[in-house]
Amino acid sequence: MSQSPPPGKPRKLTRGEWLVIAAPAAWIALFFLAPFALIVKISLSQPTQARPPYEPVFDLTNGVVAKLAQLGFDAYRGLAADSLYLDSYLSSLGIAGAATLISLLIAYPFALAIARAPRRWRPLLIGLAVAPFWTSFLIRVYAWIALLKDEGFINHALMWLGLIDAPLPLFATRGAVVIGIVYSYLPFMLLPLYAAIEGQDPSLREAAADLGASPAAVFLRVTLPLSRRGIIAGALLVFIPAVGEFVIPDLLGGSDTLMIGRSLWNDFFANRDWPAACAAAVTLLALLLVPILFFERAQMREGQR
Repeated sequence: MSQSPPPGKPRKLTRGEWLVIAAPAAWIALFFLAPFALIVKISLSQPTQARPPYEPVFDLTNGVVAKLAQLGFDAYRGLAADSLYLDSYLSSLGIAGAATLISLLIAYPFALAIARAPRRWRPLLIGLAVAPFWTSFLIRVYAWIALLKDEGFINHALMWLGLIDAPLPLFATRGAVVIGIVYSYLPFMLLPLYAAIEGQDPSLREAAADLGASPAAVFLRVTLPLSRRGIIAGALLVFIPAVGEFVIPDLLGGSDTLMIGRSLWNDFFANRDWPAACAAAVTLLALLLVPILFFERAQMREGQR
């Protein structure tokens, strides 16, 4: 029979508890920290005309102290000096932010409707919402090419209805990229919102209504604030992958659509400047850590209340 620890002294973890903690830690170390360390190492290397196209300047096998003095940050200095990267970062943040906001405005009513639907219908409605994920991501993006082109379905429909006389320039624009991101990542926004709304206590809404609150006031003062965690989680799940998106801007965007994912692709495969590409990737991750840390801090505050 295990004895309780004295007051103020933390309880010793059992072997099973250590295994439960070690499993995700090992997963993160193997599939995130190790690849990230390799990316950082390449970002501190020098580009060369060789295979691979970089020369490491930080090699632990030759002595740490001696190699630390040789570390170069040329890739990061080049990143700061080239306005193309700054424009790519700003454009990516703008497109991802617009796509996240539009996803929220579309997903919230759907999540609310699903959460208010009869319980037996909810699994079917959730299944329909995530059904696009059962098909290939590339096929879904390619389908939007057929819809948005000058001779595509949308322009044909608008001209047939007499709303326009000439095709609208929908394809190869920033708007097309936003549409593609919203369509592709909408379930990432919908599911956390549904979980947050469905888990709310209905007696709170009933109490607000009994006290004289209108339906709009009940939504603004009860439903919306209580779904804040779902909004934050959904926004992060859409915004973070959207910032580094490459496929959608490459297929739906024009040549002037700057996104950091395309810049990384060009540095890796066209320019073969792996240190510059890795430096851009490390900088991007540092930028994305800000909203993640903000979310984690908000979660900790919620848990302490």
